[in-house]
Amino acid sequence: MQDNKVFNDPIHGCIELHPLLVSIIDTPQFQRLRHLKQLGATDFVYPGACHTRFEHSIGVCYLAGELMNALKQRQPELNITENDILCVQIAGLCHDLGHGPFSHMFDGMFIPRARPGLGWEHETASVKMLDHLIEVNGLEPVMTRHGLNLPEDLAFIKEQIGGPLTNPFAPDQWPYQGRQQEKYFLYEIVANNNNGIDVDKFDYLARDSYYLGIPNSFDYRRFLKFSHVYEVDGLMHICSREKERENLYDMFHTRYSLYRRAYQHKVGNIIATMITEAFVMADNHIQIIGSNGQTFTISTAIDDMEAYTKLTDHVFQQILYSSSPELAEARAILQNINCRKIYKFLGKIRPNNPVADTSDVRAAIAASIAQALPDGSTGVILQAEDFEVTIINRDYGMNSEDPINHMYFYTKNGPTEARIIREDEVSLLLPRRFAEQLVRVYCRRTDEQSFEAAKTYFEMWRCRCAWPGADGELR
Repeated sequence: MQDNKVFNDPIHGCIELHPLLVSIIDTPQFQRLRHLKQLGATDFVYPGACHTRFEHSIGVCYLAGELMNALKQRQPELNITENDILCVQIAGLCHDLGHGPFSHMFDGMFIPRARPGLGWEHETASVKMLDHLIEVNGLEPVMTRHGLNLPEDLAFIKEQIGGPLTNPFAPDQWPYQGRQQEKYFLYEIVANNNNGIDVDKFDYLARDSYYLGIPNSFDYRRFLKFSHVYEVDGLMHICSREKERENLYDMFHTRYSLYRRAYQHKVGNIIATMITEAFVMADNHIQIIGSNGQTFTISTAIDDMEAYTKLTDHVFQQILYSSSPELAEARAILQNINCRKIYKFLGKIRPNNPVADTSDVRAAIAASIAQALPDGSTGVILQAEDFEVTIINRDYGMNSEDPINHMYFYTKNGPTEARIIREDEVSLLLPRRFAEQLVRVYCRRTDEQSFEAAKTYFEMWRCRCAWPGADGELR
């Protein structure tokens, strides 16, 4: 049998991967991830943040195997099989196959503007891309040769990525096809929808911190050491020692800190907005050949995996270096980004009560700012379209809830039972709120006179509390 292949990873060191995993890596659909930056436009602010979905996916695959092997060795009664381990590793390897150019900018900003109401998510595309990858590369016989039971194991892999394939809300019905209830804990490893504590997060926190140059206070190795599986309310859950609760709070605080300092940086945020505008303008003028010779655009390529395989971050350069007159406006925006002629930040407010992040709400805020001053009072008249409004949501991963309240812990003296631990059993210094919202305002005009006028508009609007329920704060 072919030997495992060794990868030298800057985060996890030398790691070995099963030959089937290598067969998946060595396909055009997976190699595409080399050309999708993990953090989208963040490298315009943090120059080192140029790592890609490719190495992150390999890291998640590795950590999935590490956690599986730790549980298998620690608890033989769980009956974890080699197939279980391989399937969970494949899910970790392929969970991000569906990401588009500039990662979350594509599904969070571009697709909602280019195809409003579609409700598309990259997880759905990951499942479709996995099916496509297996089909066009003839991997079913390879998977069978390595011991996978198809279609059961393939369903299990896809359920870990995109959720249940059947109705998850049907009462008294087990929603999963790949594994039965006694192995529910396997669905908590790659993408944990119960509390967000999973190996995907372990890898990106360590990897992103490393490339951003921001310290990471969370040690995932401790979680691997103290993980056990216990039955709680009829389901088998991954649990941790009670003393690890503060370590897990460090994990979620690190995540919040990365969002605050990097992922949602005010400059990176507006650059992503400008790239989105350029992509929307260019959408109908970019042609991508897909299945059966059909032509797709940037936004419709998600409907055809052959076309989507060809859509990566390179579309930025395709627009930037084009000579087509139809792409002139989009090209100008990307040229401005390269020359650092970006929309200028005016300030932010924190609403007491969260508002919906919709185009109508953002337009209404821009209109109210434009009406904050009498015409001509600054010598420059600004309209609503001169203001760009972005709404930023930050949390610990579960909106306003404390995710640790969805995690089960066991104690040293009672290692066969697990429960939720109260906050007062841990520390009196833990967070009391777990979500916040910011409304940022930018001036789209970049000349100094307009910018100075825009600051006056914004200050007047903020001081008047033109938005009910808003706490004004300018930093």
